[in-house]
Amino acid sequence: MKAPGTVAVAVIDGMPMFELSIACETFGLERLDLADPWYELRLAASGPVRTRNGFALTPPYGLDALVSADTVVVPALPGVYVDGDARPDADLLDALRAAHDRGARLVSFCTGAFALAAAGLLDGRTATTHWMRADLLRARHPRVRVDASVLYVDDGDILTSAGRSAGLDLCLHVIRQDLGSEVANQVARRLVVQAHRPGGQALYIQAPMPRTEGDGLAPVLQWATERLHRPLTVAQLARQAGLSSRTLARRFHDATGTTPLRWLHAQRLSRARQLLESTDLPVDRVGEECGLGSAGNLRHHFTRAVGVTPTEYRRAFHETRT
Repeated sequence: MKAPGTVAVAVIDGMPMFELSIACETFGLERLDLADPWYELRLAASGPVRTRNGFALTPPYGLDALVSADTVVVPALPGVYVDGDARPDADLLDALRAAHDRGARLVSFCTGAFALAAAGLLDGRTATTHWMRADLLRARHPRVRVDASVLYVDDGDILTSAGRSAGLDLCLHVIRQDLGSEVANQVARRLVVQAHRPGGQALYIQAPMPRTEGDGLAPVLQWATERLHRPLTVAQLARQAGLSSRTLARRFHDATGTTPLRWLHAQRLSRARQLLESTDLPVDRVGEECGLGSAGNLRHHFTRAVGVTPTEYRRAFHETRT
């Protein structure tokens, strides 16, 4: 197994702690029982910093560590660089450009994409950021193709994630690339998150589940996910919830940001990914188990949503033991 190498994280004064913690948890916590060697994490800054949450940090590395790293992570930026007129520090932008020129893989979480864009590294590329800041990124950097519908974008040597917890999705994707699907899946289990989250930001980040217990939809969502292999209709969901179909649709949209049928479709695709990764079931059986029917029907919907066929996806992400 190839060594995953060094991961240098740009630590910026005033940055939020959450996205920084994601990088430290996924790359900085050695999991030698899963892969040996693990990543070598280096926190890099121009000097002592204080996070937005008030934590004082003295990173042991300077910004030159970004230039020499195999992977460079830019977590979310302080608000002054996103919503205000301030521009990211010139030394940071120079280090990002030098790292890219040297061949490093660049990764951003949430509004970290604004730093990559300010360095000119996203010009002509597709990238994403938090859905609340996507229009701002487009306006400020019109040469960037901003896709606000996805959880992350892998554009080869530059990868960007959507807001907040989507940084975890991207980290798991990076681990999957470097160390294989089995390691990534085990890390996901230890973090108690899904190895893959289907759909885009509006569906799964803005409001993935009911906002209040009073909505009463959590039981019916659980009921439906346990019966994905069966034909399910809006009328059945409404009866299970004790609501009219119209009321269910209204509450469903308020709680999840989508319609019952689109939500069901996304859950079935998620189940198909899981089965393709973790089992050797024939593709037609996968279609039956996730409720998408025949192999042809599964292939049509899966390819449309994921961009590859079920067979290609399994070839990439299913690790067969010998």
